[in-house]
Amino acid sequence: MPQADFLTAPFPDPVEVPDQDIAGAKRFHNRELSWLGFNWRVLEEAENVRVPLLERLRFLSISATNLDEFYTVRVAGLRELAREHNATPSIDGRTPLEQLAAIDADARNLMGRQQVAWEDLQIGLEGAGIALANAETLSDADKSYLEDVFLNEVFPVLSPLAVDPAHPFPFIPNAGFALALQLERKKDKGILQALLPIPQQIDRFVPLPEDDTGAHRFLPLEELLLLHIGALFPGYGIAGHCAFRILRDSDLELEDEADDLVREFEVALKRRRRGEAIMLMLSTGAPKALRRVIMAEIGVDEADVIEVDGLIGMADLNELILDDLTEHLWRPYVPRVPERVTDHEGDMFAAISKKDMLLQHPYETFDTVVRYLQQAAVDPNVLAIKQTLYRTSNESPIVDALCEAAESGKSVTALVELKARFDEAANIRQSRKLERAGAHVVYGFLNYKTHAKISTVVRREGKKLVTYTHLGTGNYHPITARIYSDLSLFTCDAAIGRDATKVFNYVGGYAPPEKLENIAISPSSLKPRLLDLIAAEAEHAEAGKPAEIWAKMNSLIEPDVIDALYAASQKGVKISLVIRGICGLRPGIKGLSENIRVKSIVGRFLEHSRIVCFGNGHGLPAKKARVFFSSADWMGRNLNWRVETLIEAKNATVKAQIMSQIMAANLADEAQSWVMRPDGSFERADLSGVEHPFSCHRFFMENPSLSGRGSAGASDVPELTHTPD
Repeated sequence: MPQADFLTAPFPDPVEVPDQDIAGAKRFHNRELSWLGFNWRVLEEAENVRVPLLERLRFLSISATNLDEFYTVRVAGLRELAREHNATPSIDGRTPLEQLAAIDADARNLMGRQQVAWEDLQIGLEGAGIALANAETLSDADKSYLEDVFLNEVFPVLSPLAVDPAHPFPFIPNAGFALALQLERKKDKGILQALLPIPQQIDRFVPLPEDDTGAHRFLPLEELLLLHIGALFPGYGIAGHCAFRILRDSDLELEDEADDLVREFEVALKRRRRGEAIMLMLSTGAPKALRRVIMAEIGVDEADVIEVDGLIGMADLNELILDDLTEHLWRPYVPRVPERVTDHEGDMFAAISKKDMLLQHPYETFDTVVRYLQQAAVDPNVLAIKQTLYRTSNESPIVDALCEAAESGKSVTALVELKARFDEAANIRQSRKLERAGAHVVYGFLNYKTHAKISTVVRREGKKLVTYTHLGTGNYHPITARIYSDLSLFTCDAAIGRDATKVFNYVGGYAPPEKLENIAISPSSLKPRLLDLIAAEAEHAEAGKPAEIWAKMNSLIEPDVIDALYAASQKGVKISLVIRGICGLRPGIKGLSENIRVKSIVGRFLEHSRIVCFGNGHGLPAKKARVFFSSADWMGRNLNWRVETLIEAKNATVKAQIMSQIMAANLADEAQSWVMRPDGSFERADLSGVEHPFSCHRFFMENPSLSGRGSAGASDVPELTHTPD
């Protein structure tokens, strides 16, 4: 079994493989299959008995949601390439058709395993007092109650439709769910085919009154509809039926020469709902006539049909996660307010001016970021605010603060990224709200997404202007910040402030920034900086000096970066990688990557921060090491087609915090770690003999960030321990 503790365990012995298995494209692992591997790990958490029952249900729901998005974006893109007879291979040498075949086989297995996990979880849920009812288990009192629910809460929004020449088959949107019905007229046995789209605005699971046992009981909405077919189609009975769900191509296509980018996005969003069908999930045993009609009208082939013997639409299972059943949820965690902030009675500018402060969300509250902008909005000494917005919440306190600042006469510039997938409509609404308040809204580049996370506040202090800067690895989104593990740096360093201002000027005015002092940006300097740093570490190894790289990110797939890591490994650089999701690098292969090891952490919080540490000839951890954090994963899109940032941490305490606290804990984690094999698969470490395996998430919950503490210094790094679960 692999060892997951990368901090203290030696590198494993490399594996010998035939030369043809590491020559050319074979040195890479396929991106799409690697992503599916990540979703298998999410599903395994739904099966992990160490995880509270309702959190396991949440992981199952997440795995289903993830797979939906994968099909509507990635599979849809491959389908388009295949339809155009594009045979351009992926980095591992597979054509689009070959990738689609491999995806189909693995994804079908994954969906089958989801059903098995759901069956197992239902047993646990019943023991916890949560049960799904069906028509056979309903009492007369239940049926009377449900009739009232149906008539008052469901019937008014239903649109039952006959399917015949006079009633064409209706459009079913992406993720749309419906019942197809074969109805028999009672008076003459005449057959009617009908469709009953299930409104997405109604909860999927209808709560029932508590029974004598006090259990929480639910009836699936489709079961409620089948009970009341007589009210929807008077005079008819059910001769046969099935349920189905459609996934459609959800990628946006934009005109390159759009005169009005906002209007172009609004049109594209309408087209998204009507995208080509990519998958039809159909309940097993569907009547053949209904199956033929559905497939023909939706426009799918047999290869696009997934027969489901179980629950269709598992993403909806999150409705069964009941907050009052606390014994089956993670123990509540309240993010810390940094001591530095409380030492200054909540004054963010006073706290930042004292010393750079790096916080790790969600362990330190994201409210500090909100407070920073709210304080700037009302501070009469603040002259200007500039802010990037990639993803944020619908009722965003950050947008509200920017609006308040603009309305009070401050200069406010908001860089809103309209191309943030699935948040386009929300970002359009926010941009219009900001414009109405008087903020200057810019949308950046048509061909590049602006993914950098930057905020600057210019404040008059005495006779000088001071620029306060916030740089992050995550989004300015208060809701996702509760579960995404991200870094936030607050600083009033003048050089970083100048760099941040140049980045805003670049995106707003298209003029490439020159002479950046600390920040590297894509698509111009970030990738070359990374390659230079990796090459420099290889030179240290060749010179006989300690040479080591630690890195953490969501995805690693960019071929040039992977090849640079291979080259560094072959020269003796020890490379330890924590890659949550996609990894195209194959570790631990003799002659290629013998000095590289990779693991993935999946647990209570979503690992989202991007960090890289270079020993700089001194090994790791070391005071003279070079430490960076970034908004960018090491993917082609991030390094070549987005505006991203790479920031070097130079403050001693911030460096120690990232290297000796955050990265060290991630490397030491055993409880939530899977180790990557040379073939691209992942294996969870055997923890059966470990009484209290180390969890980086629990460690962070119990130990404050160094630079956020009022009296801490670089020498005050806590021991990597935590209380038992």
